[in-house]
Amino acid sequence: MGKNLTSKIIELHLVSGKMIPGEEIAIKIDQTLTQDATGTMVYLEFEAIGIKRVKTELSVSYVDHNILQTDFKNADDHRYLQSVAKKYGIWFSKPGNGICHQVHLERFAVPGKTLLGSDSHTPTAGGCGMLAIGAGGLDVAMAMAGNPFYLKMPKVVGIYLYGKLNPWVSARDIALYLLSKLTVKGGLGKVLEYFGPGVKELSVPERATICNLGTEMGATTSLFPSDENTLTWLKAQGREKDFVKLQPDENASYDEVIEVDLSQLEPLCACPSSPDKVKRVVEEAGKPVSQVIIGSCANSSLKDLLLVAKVLEKYRVHPEVSFEVNPGSLQVLENLVALSAFQNLLKGGTRVHQCGCLGCIGMGQAPPTQSISLRTFTRNFPGRSGTNPDFVYLVSPETAVASAVKGVITDPRELGEYPQIKLPEKFVINDSLLIPPLPEEEAQKVEILRGPNIVPLPYFDPIPQDLEGIFLLKVGDHITTDHIMPAGAEILPLRSNLPAISKYVYRNLDPEFSEKALKLKEKGLAVGIIGGENYGQGSSREHAALAPRFLGVRVKLVKSFARIHRSNLINFGILPLIFENKEDYNKIEVGDRFLIKNLRKALENGSKRVEISFKNKNSIWALVDLTEREKACILAGSLLNLVKEKSL
Repeated sequence: MGKNLTSKIIELHLVSGKMIPGEEIAIKIDQTLTQDATGTMVYLEFEAIGIKRVKTELSVSYVDHNILQTDFKNADDHRYLQSVAKKYGIWFSKPGNGICHQVHLERFAVPGKTLLGSDSHTPTAGGCGMLAIGAGGLDVAMAMAGNPFYLKMPKVVGIYLYGKLNPWVSARDIALYLLSKLTVKGGLGKVLEYFGPGVKELSVPERATICNLGTEMGATTSLFPSDENTLTWLKAQGREKDFVKLQPDENASYDEVIEVDLSQLEPLCACPSSPDKVKRVVEEAGKPVSQVIIGSCANSSLKDLLLVAKVLEKYRVHPEVSFEVNPGSLQVLENLVALSAFQNLLKGGTRVHQCGCLGCIGMGQAPPTQSISLRTFTRNFPGRSGTNPDFVYLVSPETAVASAVKGVITDPRELGEYPQIKLPEKFVINDSLLIPPLPEEEAQKVEILRGPNIVPLPYFDPIPQDLEGIFLLKVGDHITTDHIMPAGAEILPLRSNLPAISKYVYRNLDPEFSEKALKLKEKGLAVGIIGGENYGQGSSREHAALAPRFLGVRVKLVKSFARIHRSNLINFGILPLIFENKEDYNKIEVGDRFLIKNLRKALENGSKRVEISFKNKNSIWALVDLTEREKACILAGSLLNLVKEKSL
């Protein structure tokens, strides 16, 4: 059998390990990206490593999340990030230039290269044929320092596309259809690789939408071939020199194949409050809508907004609807103006915001109380919008604009003939907000600028011989990183201040968690967390591991982990344990005092299970599934400690 495209790219970048699903491999990283909500901590970690300049082919620092400067904190972080970029040889995308994934797709994505990003939606670049993976910030810092990225070799699921989408059905609907089949955990440990005759029907921005939303299925990444459509995209960006044709072998083998007939799809929506709670739009049609937002890294491309502009040539936004647009990049915005489409948005009743993530990360745009908000965003986790409870639906731009003009959830096919949309052969390109790296000699003279909210990382102690503590919180299935470390305008500006942001850990589940955890830590007791399936799904935010570690969390015992969160726990010395018998989940309660005797010795000896004993109940067993590298990290107390130990 022939090779699939994923295997070809991994093989070219393989540093160590065997390409057997489930086995740990290490791959060379060509490019990295960060965004400001995670990036400030990434660069604090990079500084702690002690490298003089990044060792990747290209690294980019984007500012797109914390762009509301309500006080000095975000502005100080942006200044810090720009000074770090100058000093260490990193491109810097200033506030207003756009969402990292949209801008990277436009200006930097190269077929066949590897990209590691401190944002879970980094796989967006898979639409341009990149092997692009989201990871925790410390993993990205290590990649910038020239280290390989470690992961378990994923299975490769072939998504065979055939047929052609009908009018008013879009790439978002393909992704929603797959979410309905795979759910939010169906892609765990897998790459979703698209192939088949239907691929040629999709432009690079459409492919990027699909790859972006593979993250919501738990996939390691998603990938499209590089073909004539890729070349067309790169030519329009003035980057045809970056084109490489990449295809799977004709007889490529996959661990699993899912067939999708594009002609049979119809407009879909993800209902409140999970990306996989998918229904046909017609099933929800008629419900009144108060807010509609088009934006996010999934659907804010020029094609998406040209569609909206075309609809608003004929219609006006319903008077009861706040219709908002967040352009994905400065390039998107400037081309809307150049194509005389921007005026249609304004005349149609659109509220246009700056280029950035905004409401998708809870940075403004909260919906009214007890009202429906339709969004082309990536996630609709409970309360993520900033309003709690909220009623957020995830939809395509087509469904969004149709609902905005009708005032109720509307199947876009009701609008009649689909408008003709043609992307320009050459985009208007303006890189004025994209700052290139300084030459190395000049960079060494740069002073890094730090505001009072930027606090260095604390030291994390190694794992003790015996781990004694109390299980302070018990949660169910599909706990997200939003549950662990909330987003939003109040909390995001604290990302560079670990003591301050730690006060918000698990705030929406237990408002007193932080205070109780610190009291246990002061007594020398560890804090434990009990969880269900797919614990830690959602974003790549390492603060969901870093802040609990600061509070004294040393062990998480769950039924299963999401990939990135598990890696982040290990990077900061939190032991990820799996119930050997899932029924034992029901035996443990909040407040139970536990002891793991001879834990350090067990890890050093390579034990695959440990006994957890209690004072007033029978002991249970938990599985320790760690590679040698992961085990060394836990023993050292953090990946940073381990790196420093090896450099001594």
